[in-house]
Parts: sequence; C-alpha cells; structure tokens
Amino acid sequence: MKTNVKFFAITLLFVAIPSSLYGQSGTCSGMSLGQGTNLNGFVPFPSSNLWNTDISAALVDPNSSNYINYIGSSVTLHPDFGAGTYHNQSIGIPYQIVPGTQAKVPIIYGLYPDESDPGPMPIPSNALIEGYPKPGNGDRHVLVLEKDGCWLYELYKSYLQKNGSWKADSSAVWDMTINEQRPYTWTSADAAGLPIFVGLARYDEVAAGAINHALRFTIPTSQRAFVLPATHWASSVTDPNAPPMGMRLRLKSTFDISTFPADDQVILTALKKYGMILADNGSAIFISGAPDNRWNNNDLNLLKTITASNFEVVQTGTIYTPANVPTGPSPTISSFTANPSTAAPGQPVTLSWSTSGQLYNIISPQVGAVRGTSIIITPSGTTTYTLYSTNQYGRTTASVTVTVQ
Repeated sequence: MKTNVKFFAITLLFVAIPSSLYGQSGTCSGMSLGQGTNLNGFVPFPSSNLWNTDISAALVDPNSSNYINYIGSSVTLHPDFGAGTYHNQSIGIPYQIVPGTQAKVPIIYGLYPDESDPGPMPIPSNALIEGYPKPGNGDRHVLVLEKDGCWLYELYKSYLQKNGSWKADSSAVWDMTINEQRPYTWTSADAAGLPIFVGLARYDEVAAGAINHALRFTIPTSQRAFVLPATHWASSVTDPNAPPMGMRLRLKSTFDISTFPADDQVILTALKKYGMILADNGSAIFISGAPDNRWNNNDLNLLKTITASNFEVVQTGTIYTPANVPTGPSPTISSFTANPSTAAPGQPVTLSWSTSGQLYNIISPQVGAVRGTSIIITPSGTTTYTLYSTNQYGRTTASVTVTVQ
C-alpha cells in the first residue's frame, strides 16, 4: 500500500547546550559535515559513560576463563572493517554527519515499533547503508550524527522510500551530551540495546593517535542476559558461561604490541585501556569499524594473529536475567499544551511541556528529539502531536491537537 506523507514547514526554538555537557573531548559543533568525516576530537557521551571509562585496572571477572573458553580460546580476532570492498560491499559500518538544518523525515517501522524511537529523524536520502554500494539483505544499519543538536540517530534494516521517508525494523535516538541508556529489556538498532556508532574503530581517531572509547564486537552465541551498558538480550541460552550482552573483554596488559604497525598499536592500546563490548550475535570476535579507503588492510590483517586467550573479561557490574531486571517509574508528563490550540495557516504555535524523570523527549510528527520545555512550530494543517518521554524504565506519552483553520 502506498502511503502519502506530507512534509510540513516547522520553525524550531533551539535550546543552547552547555559546553560542559558535551563529550569528554571536543564538541559536537566541531565535527565535519559529510559521509565518514572527522569528528575532530569529539567523543560521544560524557567521560563518565561506560563506553568512555578506562578499565585497564578493573578486576578480572571470576568467570573470565569460562567465558573465554565458551567463545573458544583459539578463536582469532577479526577487524570487520577496512578499505575497498569485499563481495561488492564496503567493509564496515558507515556513518554520516549532518547539520541541524537537515530535513527531518518520517520513519516507518517493521519488527520493533514498540521499542523504537518515533520519527521524524534527519536521515538524508543519500545516507550510506551498511554494505553500500550493494547493501543486500544484511543488517543495513544507517548511522547519522546531527552535530548542531548533538543527537545520534541509528536505524536497523533500513530502506529509503520513494517519498523520502525511511523504513526500518528498529531505531534509537541517542542524546550524546548525557549518559543515556535504553529502557531495560529494550533493543536499539543493535541487538544489545547499545549505540553502534560509539563502538566503531574510525580512521580519523587512529590517525590522531588514540581511540578514547571501547570498541564493539560480536560472537556467535550469547547468553539470555545483559550487563550495562547493554539493555537487551538476543538469545534463549541460559548457560552461565555464555557471555551476556554488554560483557567487556580487555586485551591483557602483558600482551606485547610493539611488533605491530603503528595503526594497529592504536587499536590494541584502546583494547587494553577501554576494552571491547559485546553488542550482537555474529562471527566470533569480529571488531566493528567504519569503512575508509585510508585503512591499510595488510596491517589490519595482522590483528588476526591475536586469539581470545590473549583477552580477559573484566567485572563491569550486575548481570541481568529475566529474574532480576530492574524496574522503576517511567517518566511523568505533568502537562503538554499548544498555544494557541486553534491557529490560522502559517500562524506560529508554541508547544510546551513539563516532564520529570526522563532521559530524553521526542515529539512526533514533524518535530523530533527536543530539549528544554517549549518549541515553536508552524503547522500547515490540523495535526495531533505526541510527546514521548523515555527513561531507563519505560516510556510515557501525551498528545495535543492543533487545529488549523
């Protein structure tokens, strides 16, 4: 069935973001626009975020050897990124950086609408899909960083529609200025409920000499459990020796990296300092990265000489199973109003809200992720707006209708 989607002109009242809320290094506004471009030192999320935490001195998990043996101690590391193509597909998960003026378009959901963030999202029609130029039927992730608002948008199983909207099986919006997490047991665009972009190895970081965050990796079989920062499991396996989603591997401090090329040493140093976080079911110890023609594939291939036995699992907190998932109150929406609620065509309308306990708010349709307590819009037709307020325990909604006559 063909759906006709109308796009409305909207005037937005943006709220300034204190510089102290930005990631630990650089600013969102300093990122370069374009596909696979330079973040110029910006690291998503605050320095206290688990992705950005130095775990080089963390205690080894008592079950470490069992986890490693479950994966396979002789399994070798595999960089799942590089230059050029393999079977007509780029190697890695691409991303793009857009300005705040990028048009927001509707997102149509397939498998996981109840655990996805609603649109609109600033996904350009030329956004790179994982596996480009021939994405095929793989995960087809689309990752977009909006630098002026400092938001990260991620889609899974993404397909551009003829009217400019996007269809996806699931999505997630990430506020890169705070320690955001998905609600417990919710997925994201990734099986573990994690952000994908923040765990990618990127060439601009390696060229600058340091990766300042953990990396993302996959294994064939995980446990029906998760440990933060993950919030979702994707398995029916209850073996306590099977790795839970969010499990963190650290390259042993005694492992000698001096014989590896300089670029490899940057990656290996990050694996000693920040480790890598289990994010999805897939091939064994495949590390995710962004495709870039500047990668030296010969150098990257040398990483395949490293085995699981060279890693250890670090303690990173409580393992959550269906028996002990945390519960708590969803956000409270005290009010959500439109002033005026009846307007002439082209007349500005102020949407105002009061919420508490939320991590982030989204207004759909037409508006998207918001901060602050109000926004000015100019609807061109009668529209019902819904405020979605989300925290680690769930989501609360409220709606208001603006009548245009």
